[in-house]
Amino acid sequence: MQETIVNKVAESGLLTLDLEEFYPKGDIVMFDLKDYLFMGLILKEKDFRAALLGLDWETFRDKYVAVTCTADAIIPLWAYMLVASYLQPIAKDVVAGDEKTLINTLFVKNLASLKGEEYLDKRVVVKGCGELPIPETAYLEVTNKLRPFAKSIMYGEPCSTVPVYKKK
Repeated sequence: MQETIVNKVAESGLLTLDLEEFYPKGDIVMFDLKDYLFMGLILKEKDFRAALLGLDWETFRDKYVAVTCTADAIIPLWAYMLVASYLQPIAKDVVAGDEKTLINTLFVKNLASLKGEEYLDKRVVVKGCGELPIPETAYLEVTNKLRPFAKSIMYGEPCSTVPVYKKK
């Protein structure tokens, strides 16, 4: 007599949510204001404006750009605004901060498309392993999106989960 193998995970009704699907797709580049500082410390408005005017902005076309200053200098806020005014029409997105800040911001924006209503009274497993480094921000954001709707939220793989939330 042959026993039938039953896939209990498939029959469990768990929905797996892979955060890699929300990972920013495209090139990520840095725009460092330190390259435009006089003596590496001072932003001179006239020189800064001239340098930006002469810059080939096409190198940023369709890229995600993080605008930062890696030098220990005081940068006037209008400088970030001026850089954004050049980048906005050509870049996919522009964020103040480093690459990590950019990825976090893009994850939050991408997760905004997640419809929590689609997970109403569902048992959801947020996938824990993958090829891409998923930031903590994404796990917080997806939990915030799902909690009002999901019956339960778990972390890991369907065969081995860590309970996070269960509706009472």
